[in-house]
Amino acid sequence: MSSGQLIDQCVLGADFVNGVLQNRFNGEILGRFGSLGFSDWWLTAGCLAQTIWNLNAGRQSEADINDYDIFYFDPDTDWKAEDRVISQAAALFADLPVRIEVRNQARVPIWYPEKFGFDCGPVHYASDGIDRFAYQTTAIGLRKDRNGSFRIYSPFGLEAAMSGQIIPNPVLPIRKVYEAKVARWKKIWPELVIGPWPDDVKAVP
Repeated sequence: MSSGQLIDQCVLGADFVNGVLQNRFNGEILGRFGSLGFSDWWLTAGCLAQTIWNLNAGRQSEADINDYDIFYFDPDTDWKAEDRVISQAAALFADLPVRIEVRNQARVPIWYPEKFGFDCGPVHYASDGIDRFAYQTTAIGLRKDRNGSFRIYSPFGLEAAMSGQIIPNPVLPIRKVYEAKVARWKKIWPELVIGPWPDDVKAVP
């Protein structure tokens, strides 16, 4: 489901988005990035779920969020094209005191093998990157369409993010990535319930 789902079709989705928007930086990013002209893009990963965890814990919504990830899809895989978008986004968000990471998912298969030692598989949509997160819980994307409607992409649902249940996604053998990240999360949000990485998934040689 690469196009996502309109939130008015899902009560839980509406609750999730209302919570996410209590973090003003999420709202600003969602309201601005569409002006760069991409139709296939998502604000994704920790900045969404961690806002919810902060609210659930009675903390400030923006607390301890390292960065804000934007995935977009552009068939032009020249690094200069991505660098140009990164520069445009830097100017667009220059007034926001947070780190915003913008990445063209079409380029991921180019650099992924060198970084991780194996292929990540083909990429046809920005959401393909979300599908391959090491954790089902934060595999969520959100964007604001040009008509002002919010659209959500959640291949594993929203329940785990809303309740603080961390579930691994062993579609790729990146156990070390999962374990390192959840160890950090547990220190910040001790109420999280961490699921173990499955033992039957082969590690990278």
